[in-house]
Amino acid sequence: MGRIATPAVATAALFRSSAETGSVSVTPSSIGGEDVHPAAVADVVDVLELSWLLAGLTVVVAWYGSKFLTDRLRPRLEERVLRPTTANAVLLIVRIGIVCYAFVPFAGLLGFRPQNVLLSFTVLSLVLGAVLAPVGRSYVSGLFILLNRPYEVGDMIELVDREERGYVDDISLGYTRIYALDNSFLVIPNETMRERDVRNRSAEDERNRLSIEVCVTYEGDLERACSLLERSARRVDGVIEGGPPIRIGRSRFPAGPTAFVRGFADHGILLDLKLWTEEPYLPLKVRSAVHRNAWNAFEGEDVEIAYPHTHHVFDETSGRARVAFEPSDGQSPERSGDTRRLERHEDESLERTRKRAATGTSSRRSAGHEPDSGRPF
Repeated sequence: MGRIATPAVATAALFRSSAETGSVSVTPSSIGGEDVHPAAVADVVDVLELSWLLAGLTVVVAWYGSKFLTDRLRPRLEERVLRPTTANAVLLIVRIGIVCYAFVPFAGLLGFRPQNVLLSFTVLSLVLGAVLAPVGRSYVSGLFILLNRPYEVGDMIELVDREERGYVDDISLGYTRIYALDNSFLVIPNETMRERDVRNRSAEDERNRLSIEVCVTYEGDLERACSLLERSARRVDGVIEGGPPIRIGRSRFPAGPTAFVRGFADHGILLDLKLWTEEPYLPLKVRSAVHRNAWNAFEGEDVEIAYPHTHHVFDETSGRARVAFEPSDGQSPERSGDTRRLERHEDESLERTRKRAATGTSSRRSAGHEPDSGRPF
């Protein structure tokens, strides 16, 4: 009389693959001289159903248990080691690791073998690496951004190549989302963000230095212009009026507004006003307020804003410059006697100039001087 097979033997017999169809056949058989009876097969099915149920329950418990654990660890990580975005990525990896570790005891019972899993993972990695290479580069760049922490959610950053600034709204492994100042979202892949120049204006110190250029005329009072510029900046809300020097690296800069002579331009003296603002969020508003105050301060003073202009100077050798005046009604004015006399005087002056030039040429020829032929001696 045959012996009843153990559950392990029955499990092996239960999952016997058919070479013709590639399907799994559930038939009684004989393995190692042991007969597999239907009762044993039923026991194995019950064991497998219970194993799947326990495995699923374990995964659910591990997932929510890891969430409880990571929620307890998050404040300490953010306070001592990592920023919020980096802490979120690290804790997510920890949760996935806990779930995988909890599933390991059920892997062998459910038919998963380490060598098969490793082989499948290798093949899947090769396929995904070839197909999803661009996406993978973006995720790797996102991981570097989270670890290096060049900016954080809430920071104001500026894209140097696009001259566009905004607030960082979200950082994930795939992309960075920026809330622009024109009330729009800018979504940039992390691969692109990692390769471009990004200026962070609010990471450590929110104080920001602005430069405002003003050109004044050469005829005005230079020292008075510098003093009025500095006073105009101090009256603007958000501008640091003074105090201890602000240190950047090894350099120290005056905290209050300071006007410097930048250079001598074609139409005036170029002044460069350096000032510090308490926050970097509204630079255009600060510039506009400084310009308005300076415009009002220059009024009534010996200081004028320079603008491009050209002076034309005419003498007896420059020919004639005719000037016509048109009345407001748009009709051509009739030439008066004074206008005709002025034109006749200009014609006589031009004729005398031509005669003097001709007389000088004749005198040089009579003295034996030949006109210059343009050839070297």
